Amino acid sequence: MKITFLGTGVGIPQIGRVQSGLIMEIGDRPVLFDCGCGVLGRIVEAGYDHTDIDTVVLTHLHLDHAGDVIALLKARWLSGAADAVHIYGPEGTRDWFGKAIEPYDYLKGRFEVEITELSGGEAFSPESPGAEDVGSCTTACDCVITCTPTVHSVPSLAYRVENEGRAVVYTGDTEPSEMLFRFADGADALIHECSFPVGFEITNHTTPDMLTRLMQEQALNVKHLYLTHLYLQMQGHEAEAVQHIKEHFRGDVTIAADLMKIKL
Repeated sequence: MKITFLGTGVGIPQIGRVQSGLIMEIGDRPVLFDCGCGVLGRIVEAGYDHTDIDTVVLTHLHLDHAGDVIALLKARWLSGAADAVHIYGPEGTRDWFGKAIEPYDYLKGRFEVEITELSGGEAFSPESPGAEDVGSCTTACDCVITCTPTVHSVPSLAYRVENEGRAVVYTGDTEPSEMLFRFADGADALIHECSFPVGFEITNHTTPDMLTRLMQEQALNVKHLYLTHLYLQMQGHEAEAVQHIKEHFRGDVTIAADLMKIKL
């Protein structure tokens, strides 16, 4: 499995980091997780063809995670892509999409979109739309994607992708939680938001010391922790964040960067 970080930033612009998004290559298929503003351009910068993106998985519907969805659909249409795009997301995704596309009369009927709304404990296949019971979902590339709720200000989901004996968990926006640690148990990589530095008081997001407080109560059993969704306040505190976490975590810790690629 290959992962490309497209955007590791947030809703406030900063040099070198666009808003949230990453691609997981599942088999030979690029699946897009989140599509914040700036991600469409990063898809091309990362060496992918935007017309090959036919599956978009949204953690939640905030602008910095979904702001480029309509732009991606338009770009595919302008480039001649005719296949349907499958969008998976939390409850409310269908209503959100209807409102997002409403102002653009010229786009209506130009492309086919199939939307599946998910809740925690469901599994689905990127090969065919529709949610199924956990464990019942298989695909041509032997992949299962499951989801669980996270702690955020709006309905939000984390996703676990299992393929060819590897497992990756992507949290989207969240506070650390025991449920999320259990959901990530045994994963090769956990891509966890870390919005602010040590000592910053915040809810609905994560700081390094919020992670380590939970680690002291419940072990985080993953091989590699990648920190993403970094606000400007994290600038200059990246090394401190890594060091603080490593005092309580035996695995590797990496600050993610736009266009960083990893292979599991």
